[in-house]
Amino acid sequence: MKKYRFGLITILVLFILSALVVLPVGKGVIGGRAIELGLDLQGGLHLVYEADLSGVAEADRDSILNGVVDVISNRVNPLGVSEPNIEKQGENRVVVQLPGTALTDAQKQRIGSTALLVFAELAADGEEARWENELGRWKPATAEIDGAVKELDSSYFKDNTFLTSDQTTGRIELRFEWNEEGAKISEAVTTRILGKRMGIFEGDTALLGDNGQPIAPVVEGIISTSGVITGLSFNEAEILSRQLNAGRLPVPLEIIYENTVSPVLGADFVDRSVLAGAVGVILVMIFMTAFYRLPGFLSSLALMVYIAIVLAIYKLVPVTLTLAGIGGFILSIGMAVDANVLIFERMKEELRARRTVGAAIEAGFSRAWTAIWDSNVTTLIVCAILVWVGGSVAAGAPVQGFALTLGVGVLASMFTAMFVTRTFLRMLIGSQTARKLSLFTTEAGDQNA
Repeated sequence: MKKYRFGLITILVLFILSALVVLPVGKGVIGGRAIELGLDLQGGLHLVYEADLSGVAEADRDSILNGVVDVISNRVNPLGVSEPNIEKQGENRVVVQLPGTALTDAQKQRIGSTALLVFAELAADGEEARWENELGRWKPATAEIDGAVKELDSSYFKDNTFLTSDQTTGRIELRFEWNEEGAKISEAVTTRILGKRMGIFEGDTALLGDNGQPIAPVVEGIISTSGVITGLSFNEAEILSRQLNAGRLPVPLEIIYENTVSPVLGADFVDRSVLAGAVGVILVMIFMTAFYRLPGFLSSLALMVYIAIVLAIYKLVPVTLTLAGIGGFILSIGMAVDANVLIFERMKEELRARRTVGAAIEAGFSRAWTAIWDSNVTTLIVCAILVWVGGSVAAGAPVQGFALTLGVGVLASMFTAMFVTRTFLRMLIGSQTARKLSLFTTEAGDQNA
């Protein structure tokens, strides 16, 4: 018994540390973290944007998509969303998860807009135009700089646009500065169209003022270093300024999936899931103790160690727990018990063969190990496939959550079945308790004391 004392101490220390990570339920004593809940449990938005990479070389697509993630992060942070999750999905998608918040349709579109302002001049008769509105037909304002024709747009802004108000009229002004190259283009363009209108477009549409009319001021002087956009409402000017400062998306984005979950609905699911899990664990412990006697009771204790370890991993990694993820966790509890069932059935076969309890325990674990290994490895392979598949589809987050929690649970169950339960049973070898075979089997004919 002494040689297994170290294993028992290890289990106790591991259990206490895991319990301190898990408890209190909110934020544990160790780590100070709470289990992160997915959008389906706490409410929020799940958006999937698809990037148009058709004009990007194959070798540059990964870096371009990383840039998209950075720009979207800069745009989401000012919205005051706590712990947003923004990450790549597949080769051309970006997933944006915003827990516990609600955005307007305009804000959703703003997150994925390219935020590139293009300055335009009126197209002459017979010239090709890119835009057309009530003010006329428009073409991008261009200038030839160092032998190359370049469009005047906000990519030449310095990252310091800001809002002011006119001291006389009180109008909101969005001020910006050109970089060196932009200053050359602006000077050439405003010199050419002095006294004429300059339109401003974002994507396919004109920038609209607070009166709903396109913003197209008359150029009253040559602009070379800085400029002012007026006519915007305060909110529009503030959002536009943030977007311009956050950076321009290198490629166009389109929302291809959107899911909104009510926090009230999520809280109800959490309560039901916790109740289902607690009832399931208690029933499993009663069954194991009634059917396998003392080994079943010890496996129930190992099950508590298992639950503490898994929940601690969920908090420390951290694993975002979704409703599907809770399903994966509960299923893994069943698989943890399944490993013990395999072991105990092998033990019973050894006891029927008139082996001692000690020999039956060792033979039971060694003979069951192959089946446990094969079963768990195949499950882990399936989990890996589900994580990969979930990452390649727009609504794959629940699939990934299920696979991740199940995979963590399977790994932990292998440890608790082969080490924790085994150590508990080994502690009985040579003791008076081991002589009472009725504690190890319900089959009276197998007793060989």
